[in-house]
Amino acid sequence: MLAGAALLVFGYAPLLRGIAAFLVVEDFLEPASAIVVLGGQVPFREMEAARLYRAGWAHRVVTIRPSQQQEQRALQKLGVAVQGGWELSHAVLIRLGVPSSAIILPREEAEGTLEELQIAAQTLQPNGTPVILVTSKYHGRRVRLTWRYVTGGRSRAIVRLTPQDPFDPERWWRERRSALSVVREYLGLLNYYAGFPIPGHKGSYGKT
Repeated sequence: MLAGAALLVFGYAPLLRGIAAFLVVEDFLEPASAIVVLGGQVPFREMEAARLYRAGWAHRVVTIRPSQQQEQRALQKLGVAVQGGWELSHAVLIRLGVPSSAIILPREEAEGTLEELQIAAQTLQPNGTPVILVTSKYHGRRVRLTWRYVTGGRSRAIVRLTPQDPFDPERWWRERRSALSVVREYLGLLNYYAGFPIPGHKGSYGKT
């Protein structure tokens, strides 16, 4: 049974690699109106955003507040201090040389990629100008497509992937965390191609 399972896995290895490779997309760099750090994998995405900022590709860095989970709200009610993801993100950016004056933190909170990018678009209003979107390897394609959806094609995404991301498209199926990431991405892509029947942020691009 073990031998048969091994043959099955390795026999389908090229297909499994292709499944992950489809998700991994990145664009050439060019000057942009801002750098948007997608939430998650602190500090890896912030490290890449800070590097791009220091290199002069954009002069503003946007981070989005994640919506509070029930556990966080319960801890706050108990008087237990909880540091949010955006606070960690802000601290990492500052430590890596991004001045506080260059960091934009919208008031709205987001749950998921669609809401994050809607808030970023509302904040930046990047009509006709590209925006750098920093995310993880497995998340690149969905981020690019969602930005096009949110902006109606009026702003081009420059997707950049963080080199520190441990995701390996050559063996993702062997690691539980990576396998879950791939499954979530394909579910997210299904939601995108279906027109986002699972709703996101209630605002719309072009309105503040």
